[in-house]
Amino acid sequence: MEDSGGRTEEVVVVGAGPGGLAVAAALRDRGVQALVVDRAEQVGESWRNHYDRLHLHTPRGWSHLPGYRIPRRFGRWVARADVVRYLEEYARHHRVRLRLGTAVTRVERLDATDRGARWVVHLADGTDVRARHVVIATGYNHTPVEPTWPGLDGFTGELVLARDYRSGRPWAGRDVLVVGTGNTGTEIATDLAEQGATRVWLAVRTPPHILSRTRFGVPAQATGIAVRRLPPKVVDRVAGVLAAVQEPDLTEHGMPRAGRDLYSRVLEGRIPVQDVGVVGAIRSGRVEPVAAVEAMDGADVVLSDGTRLTPDAVVVATGYRAGLEPLVGHLGVLGERGLPTTHGAEPAAGAPGLWFTGFTNPISGMLRELAIDAEKIARAVTRTT
Repeated sequence: MEDSGGRTEEVVVVGAGPGGLAVAAALRDRGVQALVVDRAEQVGESWRNHYDRLHLHTPRGWSHLPGYRIPRRFGRWVARADVVRYLEEYARHHRVRLRLGTAVTRVERLDATDRGARWVVHLADGTDVRARHVVIATGYNHTPVEPTWPGLDGFTGELVLARDYRSGRPWAGRDVLVVGTGNTGTEIATDLAEQGATRVWLAVRTPPHILSRTRFGVPAQATGIAVRRLPPKVVDRVAGVLAAVQEPDLTEHGMPRAGRDLYSRVLEGRIPVQDVGVVGAIRSGRVEPVAAVEAMDGADVVLSDGTRLTPDAVVVATGYRAGLEPLVGHLGVLGERGLPTTHGAEPAAGAPGLWFTGFTNPISGMLRELAIDAEKIARAVTRTT
């Protein structure tokens, strides 16, 4: 349901993705009608723009948001398009108040409260919304990290950012280099191979940890939940021992083994790769691991080992950043890598009434943690209202 705004709000939520919708639903369950604002014309815009092959890496039963479970008809591993349908149903079910098609440009403190309002939310259409509480839920993966390789401006091949990739069909019969060995890069490489690309190279700077999505019928998420609160060094030690039997050995196919740092990487925002086909594609030769990209030279890509490749296209999947600086960077609430110094039930330091959700990349599953954070934020907000 759309809302035209024009009044002081108890809570403004910035972002109509899973995190923002979950907070609004949890607040509504406690009698607070939040206003959710998003630059997109529809809820779940980031999920609408992911590649077609994508499914949740966490099972349906552990991925629902507060107050409305993912329908069984969507299967155990929910497809991208069905995640979008779920978010649409979720917003309708909870009658979330939405103001869509208008970006938030900046959030600022009010010098003096106006009927309890502590914040002013500036919108791209020139209007402002005042609020007692503001929840930022624009997402961990908001702004793509764009490459800066020497010679990039003169590269004569096609350059595609992962956010713009939908399917490998347009590259059937062509050679493609994928840069980035996270879940996105490895899955795009697999999709390209399955869709008929002649050669698919996967540039590897840091060998990834690769885990099966399930082991003996148990989802990998179960392990992530179990170790979520353990000391990183303990988890790294145990994971290092188990890697010999749980992680595939692809060294003879050009992919070195990962180090004994699985959980330490998670704390840096780099979760393990879940195998949804890449291991088989590498073993069969349909995806070929190669060295990291160092530079571009006309039609060639120069790798760190001196090898030159001449791909028809390069797909860049080197990650994202939160992109929060224009929104709240002036408030002193961001820390390392431009991420909030607090999240969930803990308000921003020195900024009462400002909350963040969805700015971690947990091993226990993003949607699960968004649901937990939503309930915590709703409880904290209603305690201070």
